[in-house]
Amino acid sequence: MALLAPGSAVPSALVALVVFRPPAWACLLCFTSHKERVRICQIFAGIEGPELEKCEEAFTAAFKGLLDAEINYDERSHLHDAFTQMTHSLQEMATAQGSFKVAFPDAAEKMRKVIMQLKEVRACVPPCGLQEVARRFHCRGCYSTVCDLPLDCPVQDLTVTRGHQAKFSCTVNFQLPQEEITYSWKFAGGGVRTQDVSYFQDLPQARGNLARIRPVQPAHRGTFSCVILHDQLPLARLYFFLNVTGAPSRGESELQVSFREVLRWAPLEAEMIEPWRPSLGELLARPEALTLSNQCLLAAVAALASVSATLVVWMFFRWYFKGN
Repeated sequence: MALLAPGSAVPSALVALVVFRPPAWACLLCFTSHKERVRICQIFAGIEGPELEKCEEAFTAAFKGLLDAEINYDERSHLHDAFTQMTHSLQEMATAQGSFKVAFPDAAEKMRKVIMQLKEVRACVPPCGLQEVARRFHCRGCYSTVCDLPLDCPVQDLTVTRGHQAKFSCTVNFQLPQEEITYSWKFAGGGVRTQDVSYFQDLPQARGNLARIRPVQPAHRGTFSCVILHDQLPLARLYFFLNVTGAPSRGESELQVSFREVLRWAPLEAEMIEPWRPSLGELLARPEALTLSNQCLLAAVAALASVSATLVVWMFFRWYFKGN
Protein backbone atom coordinates (compact mmCIF):
# COMPACT_ATOMS: atom_id res chain seq x y z
CA MET A 1 0.00 0.00 0.00
CA ALA A 2 1.32 3.43 -0.91
CA LEU A 3 2.32 5.83 1.87
CA LEU A 4 0.46 9.08 2.44
CA ALA A 5 1.86 12.39 1.31
CA PRO A 6 3.56 14.18 4.20
CA GLY A 7 1.37 16.40 6.32
CA SER A 8 -1.82 15.38 4.54
CA ALA A 9 -5.08 14.15 5.99
CA VAL A 10 -6.32 10.65 5.29
CA PRO A 11 -7.27 10.59 1.58
CA SER A 12 -10.22 8.94 -0.09
CA ALA A 13 -7.96 6.08 -1.17
CA LEU A 14 -7.94 4.95 2.46
CA VAL A 15 -11.68 5.21 3.04
CA ALA A 16 -11.72 1.48 3.76
CA LEU A 17 -9.50 2.17 6.75
CA VAL A 18 -11.47 5.13 8.05
CA VAL A 19 -15.09 4.24 7.31
CA PHE A 20 -16.23 0.70 7.90
CA ARG A 21 -19.77 -0.12 6.75
CA PRO A 22 -21.10 -3.22 8.50
CA PRO A 23 -23.49 -5.69 6.86
CA ALA A 24 -27.20 -4.88 6.76
CA TRP A 25 -28.01 -6.68 10.02
CA ALA A 26 -25.73 -4.28 11.92
CA CYS A 27 -28.31 -1.51 11.48
CA LEU A 28 -30.19 -3.23 14.27
CA LEU A 29 -27.57 -1.73 16.57
CA CYS A 30 -29.29 1.64 16.32
CA PHE A 31 -32.73 1.05 14.88
CA THR A 32 -34.93 -1.83 13.90
CA SER A 33 -35.33 -2.75 10.25
CA HIS A 34 -38.48 -1.85 8.30
CA LYS A 35 -39.46 -5.52 8.14
CA GLU A 36 -39.35 -5.85 11.92
CA ARG A 37 -41.30 -2.62 12.44
CA VAL A 38 -44.03 -3.87 10.12
CA ARG A 39 -44.19 -7.24 11.89
CA ILE A 40 -44.47 -5.59 15.33
CA CYS A 41 -47.15 -3.16 14.14
CA GLN A 42 -49.10 -5.96 12.48
CA ILE A 43 -49.30 -7.65 15.87
CA PHE A 44 -50.38 -4.36 17.50
CA ALA A 45 -52.80 -3.06 14.81
CA GLY A 46 -53.63 -5.90 12.46
CA ILE A 47 -52.45 -6.96 9.03
CA GLU A 48 -53.73 -3.86 7.22
CA GLY A 49 -55.74 -0.72 7.72
CA PRO A 50 -55.24 2.88 8.91
CA GLU A 51 -54.13 1.77 12.38
CA LEU A 52 -51.17 -0.09 10.86
CA GLU A 53 -49.91 3.11 9.21
CA LYS A 54 -50.36 5.07 12.45
CA CYS A 55 -48.40 2.39 14.31
CA GLU A 56 -45.44 2.66 11.92
CA GLU A 57 -45.47 6.45 12.20
CA ALA A 58 -45.56 6.21 15.99
CA PHE A 59 -42.64 3.79 15.95
CA THR A 60 -40.52 6.13 13.80
CA ALA A 61 -41.40 9.16 15.92
CA ALA A 62 -40.57 7.42 19.21
CA PHE A 63 -37.08 6.36 18.14
CA LYS A 64 -36.22 9.40 16.02
CA GLY A 65 -34.12 10.91 18.81
CA LEU A 66 -31.77 7.91 18.82
CA LEU A 67 -30.82 8.11 15.15
CA ASP A 68 -28.05 10.67 15.72
CA ALA A 69 -26.44 8.72 18.57
CA GLU A 70 -22.71 7.98 18.34
CA ILE A 71 -21.28 5.16 20.43
CA ASN A 72 -17.93 3.58 21.17
CA TYR A 73 -17.22 1.14 18.35
CA ASP A 74 -16.42 -1.65 20.81
CA GLU A 75 -19.87 -1.28 22.41
CA ARG A 76 -21.90 -2.02 19.28
CA SER A 77 -22.50 -5.68 20.27
CA HIS A 78 -23.98 -4.59 23.63
CA LEU A 79 -26.33 -2.20 21.87
CA HIS A 80 -27.32 -4.90 19.40
CA ASP A 81 -28.26 -7.21 22.27
CA ALA A 82 -30.31 -4.43 23.90
CA PHE A 83 -32.26 -3.81 20.68
CA THR A 84 -32.90 -7.53 20.28
CA GLN A 85 -34.36 -7.72 23.80
CA MET A 86 -36.44 -4.60 23.13
CA THR A 87 -37.89 -6.16 19.96
CA HIS A 88 -38.90 -9.31 21.83
CA SER A 89 -40.50 -7.23 24.61
CA LEU A 90 -42.55 -5.23 22.09
CA GLN A 91 -43.74 -8.42 20.42
CA GLU A 92 -44.83 -9.83 23.80
CA MET A 93 -46.63 -6.58 24.65
CA ALA A 94 -48.38 -6.57 21.26
CA THR A 95 -49.47 -10.18 21.75
CA ALA A 96 -50.91 -9.17 25.14
CA GLN A 97 -53.07 -6.51 23.38
CA GLY A 98 -51.08 -3.61 24.75
CA SER A 99 -51.11 -0.09 23.25
CA PHE A 100 -48.31 0.86 20.85
CA LYS A 101 -48.83 4.52 21.84
CA VAL A 102 -47.53 3.61 25.29
CA ALA A 103 -45.15 0.79 24.36
CA PHE A 104 -43.03 2.66 21.81
CA PRO A 105 -42.13 5.73 23.95
CA ASP A 106 -41.33 3.48 26.92
CA ALA A 107 -39.07 1.26 24.79
CA ALA A 108 -37.31 4.29 23.29
CA GLU A 109 -36.64 5.72 26.77
CA LYS A 110 -35.16 2.41 27.92
CA MET A 111 -32.87 2.34 24.87
CA ARG A 112 -31.77 5.91 25.55
CA LYS A 113 -30.74 4.89 29.08
CA VAL A 114 -28.85 1.89 27.70
CA ILE A 115 -26.92 4.16 25.32
CA MET A 116 -26.11 6.56 28.16
CA GLN A 117 -24.58 3.69 30.15
CA LEU A 118 -22.29 2.50 27.35
CA LYS A 119 -18.57 3.17 27.50
CA GLU A 120 -17.86 6.68 26.24
CA VAL A 121 -16.22 7.35 22.91
CA ARG A 122 -12.56 8.24 23.39
CA ALA A 123 -11.48 11.67 22.26
CA CYS A 124 -8.98 12.05 19.43
CA VAL A 125 -5.46 12.95 20.56
CA PRO A 126 -3.83 15.45 18.19
CA PRO A 127 -1.74 16.01 16.19
CA CYS A 128 -1.45 12.76 14.24
CA GLY A 129 -2.07 9.04 13.95
CA LEU A 130 -4.66 6.44 13.00
CA GLN A 131 -6.32 5.99 16.41
CA GLU A 132 -8.44 2.86 16.47
CA VAL A 133 -9.22 3.35 20.18
CA ALA A 134 -11.17 6.50 19.21
CA ARG A 135 -13.28 4.79 16.51
CA ARG A 136 -16.96 5.65 16.85
CA PHE A 137 -20.10 4.05 15.42
CA HIS A 138 -22.78 6.32 13.91
CA CYS A 139 -26.34 5.11 14.30
CA ARG A 140 -27.54 7.23 11.39
CA GLY A 141 -26.17 5.41 8.37
CA CYS A 142 -24.69 2.50 10.33
CA TYR A 143 -20.99 3.22 9.72
CA SER A 144 -17.90 3.95 11.79
CA THR A 145 -15.17 6.62 11.60
CA VAL A 146 -11.81 7.35 13.17
CA CYS A 147 -10.09 10.66 13.87
CA ASP A 148 -9.55 12.94 10.88
CA LEU A 149 -5.82 13.33 11.56
CA PRO A 150 -2.78 12.87 9.29
CA LEU A 151 -0.47 9.91 9.67
CA ASP A 152 2.58 12.19 9.60
CA CYS A 153 3.50 13.78 12.92
CA PRO A 154 5.32 17.14 13.09
CA VAL A 155 9.10 17.03 12.85
CA GLN A 156 10.87 17.05 16.22
CA ASP A 157 14.19 18.94 16.29
CA LEU A 158 17.13 17.53 18.21
CA THR A 159 20.50 19.30 18.51
CA VAL A 160 23.46 17.22 19.72
CA THR A 161 27.14 18.08 20.05
CA ARG A 162 29.48 16.06 17.90
CA GLY A 163 30.79 13.01 19.75
CA HIS A 164 27.84 12.86 22.13
CA GLN A 165 24.81 10.57 22.08
CA ALA A 166 21.44 11.08 20.37
CA LYS A 167 18.33 9.22 21.58
CA PHE A 168 15.05 8.79 19.69
CA SER A 169 11.78 7.67 21.29
CA CYS A 170 9.16 6.49 18.79
CA THR A 171 6.10 6.96 21.01
CA VAL A 172 2.69 8.59 20.58
CA ASN A 173 0.17 10.04 23.02
CA PHE A 174 -2.69 7.71 22.07
CA GLN A 175 -3.11 4.06 23.05
CA LEU A 176 -1.71 1.50 20.63
CA PRO A 177 -3.08 -2.02 20.12
CA GLN A 178 -1.65 -4.58 22.52
CA GLU A 179 -0.29 -6.99 19.90
CA GLU A 180 1.43 -7.08 16.49
CA ILE A 181 3.08 -3.67 16.87
CA THR A 182 6.33 -3.22 14.90
CA TYR A 183 8.62 -0.27 14.20
CA SER A 184 10.41 0.66 10.98
CA TRP A 185 13.27 3.20 11.01
CA LYS A 186 14.51 5.24 8.04
CA PHE A 187 17.07 7.99 7.46
CA ALA A 188 17.32 10.94 5.06
CA GLY A 189 20.93 12.15 5.10
CA GLY A 190 22.71 15.16 3.72
CA GLY A 191 21.41 17.49 6.39
CA VAL A 192 17.93 17.59 4.84
CA ARG A 193 14.90 18.33 7.03
CA THR A 194 11.99 16.63 5.28
CA GLN A 195 8.89 14.46 5.49
CA ASP A 196 9.07 13.37 1.85
CA VAL A 197 9.27 9.57 1.96
CA SER A 198 11.25 9.47 -1.30
CA TYR A 199 14.32 10.86 0.53
CA PHE A 200 14.47 8.08 3.12
CA GLN A 201 16.42 4.83 3.20
CA ASP A 202 15.77 1.87 5.50
CA LEU A 203 17.81 1.31 8.67
CA PRO A 204 17.37 -2.45 9.19
CA GLN A 205 19.72 -2.53 12.21
CA ALA A 206 17.32 -0.34 14.23
CA ARG A 207 14.41 -2.13 15.92
CA GLY A 208 11.90 -1.29 18.61
CA ASN A 209 10.51 2.05 19.72
CA LEU A 210 13.80 3.29 21.23
CA ALA A 211 17.02 3.89 19.30
CA ARG A 212 20.21 5.92 19.61
CA ILE A 213 23.34 7.06 17.81
CA ARG A 214 26.71 7.15 19.55
CA PRO A 215 28.94 8.94 19.03
CA VAL A 216 27.14 11.48 16.86
CA GLN A 217 29.07 12.65 13.79
CA PRO A 218 28.38 15.32 11.11
CA ALA A 219 27.38 12.54 8.70
CA HIS A 220 24.40 11.82 10.95
CA ARG A 221 22.88 15.27 10.34
CA GLY A 222 19.50 14.76 8.69
CA THR A 223 16.01 13.44 9.34
CA PHE A 224 15.25 10.12 11.00
CA SER A 225 11.80 8.59 10.58
CA CYS A 226 10.01 5.94 12.61
CA VAL A 227 6.85 4.26 11.33
CA ILE A 228 4.59 2.53 13.87
CA LEU A 229 2.78 -0.40 12.28
CA HIS A 230 0.00 -2.68 13.46
CA ASP A 231 -0.21 -5.88 11.43
CA GLN A 232 1.71 -4.05 8.64
CA LEU A 233 -0.78 -1.16 8.67
CA PRO A 234 0.85 2.24 9.44
CA LEU A 235 -0.61 3.95 12.51
CA ALA A 236 1.74 6.96 12.69
CA ARG A 237 4.97 8.31 11.20
CA LEU A 238 7.32 10.25 13.47
CA TYR A 239 10.19 12.45 12.29
CA PHE A 240 13.33 13.60 14.12
CA PHE A 241 15.68 16.17 12.61
CA LEU A 242 19.15 15.71 14.06
CA ASN A 243 21.39 18.78 13.96
CA VAL A 244 25.05 18.15 14.84
CA THR A 245 27.02 21.09 16.21
CA GLY A 246 30.46 21.83 17.64
CA ALA A 247 33.12 19.32 18.50
CA PRO A 248 34.06 17.42 21.68
CA SER A 249 37.03 18.45 23.77
CA ARG A 250 40.48 17.08 22.93
CA GLY A 251 40.54 14.92 26.02
CA GLU A 252 37.10 13.51 25.29
CA SER A 253 38.08 12.73 21.70
CA GLU A 254 41.24 10.91 22.82
CA LEU A 255 39.25 8.92 25.38
CA GLN A 256 36.71 7.87 22.74
CA VAL A 257 39.51 6.76 20.41
CA SER A 258 41.08 4.69 23.19
CA PHE A 259 37.81 2.98 24.01
CA ARG A 260 37.14 2.26 20.37
CA GLU A 261 40.58 0.67 19.92
CA VAL A 262 40.17 -1.49 23.01
CA LEU A 263 36.67 -2.66 22.13
CA ARG A 264 37.42 -2.83 18.39
CA TRP A 265 34.39 -0.80 17.41
CA ALA A 266 33.62 -0.04 13.78
CA PRO A 267 34.97 3.22 12.29
CA LEU A 268 33.09 6.42 13.06
CA GLU A 269 31.96 6.82 9.45
CA ALA A 270 30.31 3.38 9.47
CA GLU A 271 28.15 3.93 12.56
CA MET A 272 24.47 4.65 12.35
CA ILE A 273 21.39 4.34 14.49
CA GLU A 274 21.32 1.33 16.82
CA PRO A 275 18.85 -0.19 19.31
CA TRP A 276 18.76 1.61 22.64
CA ARG A 277 19.87 -0.65 25.50
CA PRO A 278 19.44 1.69 28.47
CA SER A 279 21.47 1.42 31.65
CA LEU A 280 19.97 0.50 35.04
CA GLY A 281 19.71 4.19 35.96
CA GLU A 282 17.86 4.98 32.70
CA LEU A 283 15.47 2.09 33.25
CA LEU A 284 14.67 3.15 36.82
CA ALA A 285 14.03 6.72 35.62
CA ARG A 286 11.17 5.56 33.41
CA PRO A 287 7.69 5.82 35.06
CA GLU A 288 6.71 2.24 34.18
CA ALA A 289 9.91 0.77 35.64
CA LEU A 290 8.94 0.74 39.34
CA THR A 291 6.25 -1.91 39.16
CA LEU A 292 5.40 -4.01 42.20
CA SER A 293 7.38 -7.00 40.91
CA ASN A 294 10.41 -4.83 40.14
CA GLN A 295 10.24 -3.22 43.59
CA CYS A 296 10.16 -6.66 45.22
CA LEU A 297 13.14 -7.76 43.11
CA LEU A 298 15.13 -4.64 44.05
CA ALA A 299 14.28 -5.18 47.74
CA ALA A 300 15.45 -8.80 47.52
CA VAL A 301 18.72 -7.77 45.86
CA ALA A 302 19.28 -5.07 48.51
CA ALA A 303 18.60 -7.54 51.33
CA LEU A 304 20.98 -10.09 49.81
CA ALA A 305 23.71 -7.45 49.44
CA SER A 306 23.22 -6.36 53.07
CA VAL A 307 23.46 -9.95 54.37
CA SER A 308 26.57 -10.59 52.26
CA ALA A 309 28.27 -7.43 53.56
CA THR A 310 27.43 -8.32 57.18
CA LEU A 311 28.79 -11.84 56.71
CA VAL A 312 32.07 -10.54 55.24
CA VAL A 313 32.54 -8.05 58.11
CA TRP A 314 31.78 -10.73 60.71
CA MET A 315 34.27 -13.17 59.16
CA PHE A 316 36.93 -10.43 59.04
CA PHE A 317 36.55 -9.53 62.72
CA ARG A 318 36.49 -13.20 63.71
CA TRP A 319 39.73 -13.79 61.83
CA TYR A 320 41.30 -10.63 63.25
CA PHE A 321 40.50 -11.31 66.90
CA LYS A 322 41.40 -14.98 66.54
CA GLY A 323 44.82 -14.01 65.25
CA ASN A 324 45.44 -11.66 68.16
